[in-house]
Amino acid sequence: MTAPFRLGALPTLARSTVDRQETLRTNPDRLLSRWPQAQVVLLDDRSRTPVRDGEVSVATRKALSFGDVPPEDAVFLGEWQGVDYWSLPGAPEGEPELVRLKGSWGLIEEIPKIGDELWVDLRSHGDRLDDTSAGLFTTAQALRHWHRQARFCTRCGGGTTRIQFGWATRCEQCGREEYPRTDPAIICLVHDDAGVNGEQVLLARQPIWPKGRYSVLAGFVEAGESLENCVTREIREEAGTEVWDVRYLGSQPWPFPRSIMLGFAARADASLPLRPAEGEIEEALWVSRGEVRAAFESGGEPVPIADGASTMILPGNASIARVMLEAWAYADSGV
Repeated sequence: MTAPFRLGALPTLARSTVDRQETLRTNPDRLLSRWPQAQVVLLDDRSRTPVRDGEVSVATRKALSFGDVPPEDAVFLGEWQGVDYWSLPGAPEGEPELVRLKGSWGLIEEIPKIGDELWVDLRSHGDRLDDTSAGLFTTAQALRHWHRQARFCTRCGGGTTRIQFGWATRCEQCGREEYPRTDPAIICLVHDDAGVNGEQVLLARQPIWPKGRYSVLAGFVEAGESLENCVTREIREEAGTEVWDVRYLGSQPWPFPRSIMLGFAARADASLPLRPAEGEIEEALWVSRGEVRAAFESGGEPVPIADGASTMILPGNASIARVMLEAWAYADSGV
């Protein structure tokens, strides 16, 4: 019997191998003694990190090149295979060459290159990294964004000091401790009510997106709201349709700047008219399984869809949306 579809792969930015348990970052003696053998992940002012051309690992630096002890702005990321990893601000040295690479959504981007190192961003190139590097890069970016917004106490407005090697701050005036914040957001693949997994999926596009870019619907969880209620509300608000049979699929950190995407599937009646939210959703439409498969098999090139006037590009590989759509499109196909 056909079963409801499940994610067939781990979302790109959910991959990680590094041990980041709290007992590691609250043990100063251990961390300081291991600093000479540690490695550092650099992030520039646009949150890009170096990767050697043709490789799938972040190009880390030796910790000792930054001093005998961790600098004040060093953030501990975790331990893997006997090596501690940290993050520090950094930038390409010298005048970089700009090279053109295909990034997220198939868009061509200009990437700084110094020697054999490309400075890439997480959203466009995180899917090309190995599991360890993807996890390190994702964690480093999430903590970087949090620290940029955690310089002052939320209780009294006093300045803060980093503690726990970057995993908390303490107010210099009132002593209040704060920890990295994560904003939950739902992302839902809505399909029609035909059979177990439906035959059509609901896709939409925002006005600011390039023409032809479509994805599943998403939105932030509000105060006092369950995840399931958020799914129902967001789909109603953004597409003007009711959903049921809401079920959880999986999750992925999305540090742009500090979200976690919680993936769901749900059903809706495809015969009812859609009412896209004015100013937020430019277009919402039902797309067949065959059209979604054609988009996956196009190599990132736009493919025509049923209305004859539109073409479609699916989300980039870094997003859980792509994993969700791929799982749905090839459900029960044996692929």
